[in-house]
Amino acid sequence: MTDKVWFITGTSRGFGREWTEAALERGDKVAATARDTGTLDDLVEKYGDSILPIPLDVTDREADFAAVAQANEHFGRLDIVINNAGYGQFGLIEEITEEEARAQLETNVFGALWITQAALPILRAQGGGRIIQVSSIGGISAFPNIGIYNASKWALEGFSQALAQEVEGFGIHVTLVEPGGFATDWGGASAKHSDPISAYDSLRETMQEQRRKRLGTPGDPSASAAAILKIVDADEPPLRVFFGTSPLGTAKADYEGRIATWEKWNDVSTLAQGGE
Repeated sequence: MTDKVWFITGTSRGFGREWTEAALERGDKVAATARDTGTLDDLVEKYGDSILPIPLDVTDREADFAAVAQANEHFGRLDIVINNAGYGQFGLIEEITEEEARAQLETNVFGALWITQAALPILRAQGGGRIIQVSSIGGISAFPNIGIYNASKWALEGFSQALAQEVEGFGIHVTLVEPGGFATDWGGASAKHSDPISAYDSLRETMQEQRRKRLGTPGDPSASAAAILKIVDADEPPLRVFFGTSPLGTAKADYEGRIATWEKWNDVSTLAQGGE
């Protein structure tokens, strides 16, 4: 069996669109979800029955389970499940409203959780499969002005690392893709912004400059297609993989700083357990 069946959320643009096209182009089949499946009309015209567009808002748990079941019934199996749907919520922690915080977690965390839960019985019954969670460099580090986004991706990272250990015995592999800055509309049309508090205006200017230096030149989303194919075709895919050139340096600096701090304060850690 050479062709694979993919289930991908958030396929109207960005990574989801690129990966959908890459899978179809090589002869695979894709159940492609989007809030507006009209954005997929050109792919349906080109690839016909190889693509199954499914309208879906991933925050709707019942609809998530129904979409996964529909895809499995239509194609007869699921080989690769990619939780790509999500968006960036910009705003300093003091600025984030309850509605904004809950909406960010509903999409980025619970949407991925519901799709994952819906797919697992199918993958277990098949004796294997791949689950790919689209995280971020912001899923292992944190940056000002996207704190609630960081929180959502850290949650995704946590449950996915636990999941990988839980399902390994069933032949199911879990991979967290952690992109750096790419020229998608993550920070543009699809992003949401909190109302600013003027007390942070000077900090906001500094943050913008720091972000430009950290991310460097944005990556090309179309180039990521070759990378995702490498991951899904690997016999032993990684639990975590960066997409882009900037994340590794960011991660090294962050984790070196964490270890240095933990070691510096280890006497306090020992004291907390009753040691001297």
